[in-house]
Amino acid sequence: MDISLSSDFATAVPEMAVPWEAVPVAEPELLVLNEPLASSLGLDPAWLRAAGLPFLTGNAAPGVAQAYAGHQFGGYSPRLGDGRALLLGELKDEDGRLRDLHLKGSGRTPFARGGDGLAAVGPMLREYLVSEAMHALGIPTTRALAVVSTGHVVQREEPLAGAVLARVAASHLRVGSFQYARNTGDVDLLRRLADHAIARHHPGSTHLELFSHVVAAQASLVARWMLVGFIHGVMNTDNMTISGETIDYGPCAFMEAYDPTTKYSSIDHRGRYAYGNQPIIAEWNLARLAEALLPLFADDEEEAVALALAALRTFEGHFEEAWLGGMRAKLGLSDGDMKPLLKDLLALMHENHVDFTSFFHLLSKAARGDAEPARSLFLDLAGIDAWLARWRELAPDAALMERVNPVYVPRNHLVEEALAAGADGDLGPFDRLLKAVTSPFGERPGLEYFAAPAPQDFSATYRTYCGT
Repeated sequence: MDISLSSDFATAVPEMAVPWEAVPVAEPELLVLNEPLASSLGLDPAWLRAAGLPFLTGNAAPGVAQAYAGHQFGGYSPRLGDGRALLLGELKDEDGRLRDLHLKGSGRTPFARGGDGLAAVGPMLREYLVSEAMHALGIPTTRALAVVSTGHVVQREEPLAGAVLARVAASHLRVGSFQYARNTGDVDLLRRLADHAIARHHPGSTHLELFSHVVAAQASLVARWMLVGFIHGVMNTDNMTISGETIDYGPCAFMEAYDPTTKYSSIDHRGRYAYGNQPIIAEWNLARLAEALLPLFADDEEEAVALALAALRTFEGHFEEAWLGGMRAKLGLSDGDMKPLLKDLLALMHENHVDFTSFFHLLSKAARGDAEPARSLFLDLAGIDAWLARWRELAPDAALMERVNPVYVPRNHLVEEALAAGADGDLGPFDRLLKAVTSPFGERPGLEYFAAPAPQDFSATYRTYCGT
């Protein structure tokens, strides 16, 4: 099959693209292939399953390792980059949109910083599973094309089977990309990078308008994460895209019992990236993007700062609009001031340790007259009964609620179960969970197991890991 990959990023900013080759994979074995995504990119699934395996591991053609910087847990690192990843190039999808084809786990690059550049089967299956679930939920995200077993041994706490993930994205431009360009002191490089981002994502925009677009996209994205209980886990500036897509499914998780302080990441010791902190961190990251772009906003620094701050201040309004609009739909409400109702509900859910996904799903049953399933999640029955009475007075729309409140999300215990089996060569649990979470709305007979919350003893001790 003849595949034409462009090299727009490498051509626009060659200083940020290091030509590199993936580590050879002698006996690749396809673990999972996203056939609909492949077809939308003009790639023949049958070819990818056979002769195209070297293409999916990066052994058919060289790529480039992208340079970027980033604030990691608040500390600035001037040189991060693709330490175990390669951008193979760009290709057009069926709608004519340019998409990056990118690999993870393809071997050490000059940015590896002492790492081996490899990835294990489990974390790559996690990214495939969760990113496809997010896509099915309607949340902007990078997507997984394939996971291929490499036969390499990846040494972590124990020897693990190696794998490469092929990932598709609107682009891999990050806040950290602009931090890197600014840190070089080369304003021409910064301008070329910004112009490339504009051409890719917002044609015709000025540099300030580009920043405003990113602010709006990220505010909406984080709100949409929170509406389904998603916790990214590692919101470093190198993990925030210019496109507004979710990227990097390392220590990510879905909140179980509602609690704004919820965190699962093993490396987030102080809860910097806890569920309720995500909007604050997103705005902080965007302030770092503004700092990087300042020379492009105006020649006078004071004027540039004023313009940046005005654009940044729109974040709160964009976030609130997306959050409240989403919550209004989750509650099935069309008009009226629902802020007091929402505030009281979230307080009740927190106090009663109520499962986030289960409650909103079961609340749609209450909108159809059967309140007992949702009510039974609370110890404070008087409290929830009073709240339900107030809510019913607003005539909630059950059909609207069923369209936006998922029944099936990648619950943490199910993800771990599927990944453990997959790492041992049994992809059955992974496939069954994938089928559930990629059709997340509406109950389906026989899938009750995938809708049930985790056992309490699991949730109390659960931690997620980066998988590096």
